[in-house]
Amino acid sequence: MLLYNVTVGVDKEIEAEWLTWVKQYYLPAVMQTQAFHEFKIYKVLTHEDEGSVSYSIQYFSDSIEKIVHFLNNDGKKLVEEHRARFKDRHVVFNTLLQES
Repeated sequence: MLLYNVTVGVDKEIEAEWLTWVKQYYLPAVMQTQAFHEFKIYKVLTHEDEGSVSYSIQYFSDSIEKIVHFLNNDGKKLVEEHRARFKDRHVVFNTLLQES
């Protein structure tokens, strides 16, 4: 089992708008690629500062090839859409993990 974790920090002023967009558009688009068979989204409760809030989006896959294909193709397009929509109002940190 592979876990592709994306932690996103967003400005508090756009949190509701960002979360709605992610849940209604971004996550369904990611799941349509079939690179992942499940996802979970969590609000990070530690390390919060006054101006931003963070979320961890966890995508689960059984294939490194599917993840690499996603990152090099559909994922690039979706990341660009996210950047354009929330320009200078977010930061992203990605991690790929393997269950042992």
